[in-house]
Amino acid sequence: MLLSQLNAAASPLSQEQVQKLQGLVAELNPIQQAWVSGYLAANANAGALTGGVAATPAAGDAPPLTILYGSQTGNAKGVASKLKEQAESRGLTVKLVNMADYKPTALKKEKFITVVVSTYGEGEPPEDAESLHEFLTTKKAPKLDGVKVAVIGLGDSSYEFFCQTAKDFEERFNKLGAETIFQRADLDVDYDDEAAKWIDGALDAFEPDLKAQQQASGGQVVAMPFGAAAPAASQYTKQNPFAAELSVVQKITGRDSTKDVRHVEISLEGSDITYTPGDSLGVYFLNDEALVDEVLMLTQIDASSTVKLGDEELTIRDALIEKLELTQSYPGFVEKYATATGSPDLLKLVEDKAAMREYIEPRQIFDIIRQNPAQLEAQTLVDCLRKLQARLYSIASSQAEVEEEVHLTVGLVEFDAFGSEHLGGCSGYLARRAEEGCKVKVFSEHNDNFRLPANDETPIIMVGPGTGIAPFRAFLQERDAREASGKNWLFFGNPHFTQDFLYQVEIQGYLKSGLLTKVDVAFSRDQAEKVYVQDKLRKNSQEVFAWLEAGAHFYICGDANRMAKDVHQALVDIIKENSGKDDEQAEQYLKDLRSANRYQKDVY
Repeated sequence: MLLSQLNAAASPLSQEQVQKLQGLVAELNPIQQAWVSGYLAANANAGALTGGVAATPAAGDAPPLTILYGSQTGNAKGVASKLKEQAESRGLTVKLVNMADYKPTALKKEKFITVVVSTYGEGEPPEDAESLHEFLTTKKAPKLDGVKVAVIGLGDSSYEFFCQTAKDFEERFNKLGAETIFQRADLDVDYDDEAAKWIDGALDAFEPDLKAQQQASGGQVVAMPFGAAAPAASQYTKQNPFAAELSVVQKITGRDSTKDVRHVEISLEGSDITYTPGDSLGVYFLNDEALVDEVLMLTQIDASSTVKLGDEELTIRDALIEKLELTQSYPGFVEKYATATGSPDLLKLVEDKAAMREYIEPRQIFDIIRQNPAQLEAQTLVDCLRKLQARLYSIASSQAEVEEEVHLTVGLVEFDAFGSEHLGGCSGYLARRAEEGCKVKVFSEHNDNFRLPANDETPIIMVGPGTGIAPFRAFLQERDAREASGKNWLFFGNPHFTQDFLYQVEIQGYLKSGLLTKVDVAFSRDQAEKVYVQDKLRKNSQEVFAWLEAGAHFYICGDANRMAKDVHQALVDIIKENSGKDDEQAEQYLKDLRSANRYQKDVY
């Protein structure tokens, strides 16, 4: 029987349990579903052997180490999962919870807390951390005297408010009386080694008290029944990417467009990589060889010089092309390069954070070296740079439709500065230098915060201007393959209808077939007055609100700093206009939608 056919009368589950099961299954790939099936069967057998009673912790209720994580792209969740594994390997009782699923009122029951949280945008918390982040500042937040806490933050030092959310959480916990038991770590994009060190140190700090409480209460860690294994995951990860074939790179904007957007198809044949609509693909790229050679000339380094990168030895030229970041500027590079070269101008910047931000904003690392050439040792240059990080792109396909492929919608980052053309690291590689048939290293990054509703009858509203259309192409392919009956409404925007209507033929086909119930487009430069997706939302105010009241899920994908905020404000106005609520009540309406996973964002 299909899950969609289950109901309370036909099964021993309540309707609420059926809905929860449907929600879980919708997020799992076939391998994970098979594992869950085996685990439940084993658990049922274990219950039968023990008189029908499931295994539970021993009496005494020793307080666990509660790991609260808030993750935007999956990195913080990954670190939190490693923390859980390490803790359990020491015999500690652990509770791993996404902040979005955590009831803030439970804080008063906690004794040991670790916070693993990322920061994005202008020092903002990830979506699933927003509610808890805000709750800690309210009068409802409980006193936490006697609670021990440790915080680890993930961020990007090229942004001004580096790891701000982690700093906020530690400060707010401390104000409520919690004691920081291990020093906070603020980790940059190349965080793996430092995260592992922090985990060891934090667990060393927590372990004596946790074990003492555990022994006093007679508690124990409960093993999985019959030695059940963890859910199968791909062998290909951020640390071990798959060398996939680049099948198609096709420009999908017009000749006269101000934008260069490419439709990219990558073959996953030979891998075990699976993904779900809403996930992202991590892509590693190669730096421009001509610019690498220029860097070597400016620093007077022999291209064949051998350098060490971690445990690997390779030539400096290969390291600069394949392994090191040379496009995205960040303060750490300027500081190290200033010290290595003794440049007076750069050393001044190190003392002035505001001036540093202003300096790096228009410059790539190539520019900094070009404008401050100096003779260096090969290893010294390597030590100034951080490892190249994969770029994440929202997946624009459903495996139900494309099978062993993955599609992306890539906007080329290009700008002129200091008398020359500049390209984004990965977008420049894919759009200009990579040839069809070459190998690119990739991995999938799951995003549990951006998912289609489990119930195929649920209506959805999708707002995706520009390349923000990508995940909604995946949503539509998935709903088409599932023959979902729920209504679908798409809002799309770009400068010009004739030049920038991405996937126009597909969208019109879905409209004709009835899969798309409505499409509203905003081509901002096709008339005297600029029109954006938020304007189209307001124009359809009554109907948008009616869909929300009927249970629709609302999705936004695209620019975080302007578009997503403008769309959010449009929603606030729509709710006020159609319900009589004030600003605070309208914001609460949206918070309630978020809590119910009915208002989701994939923004960058």
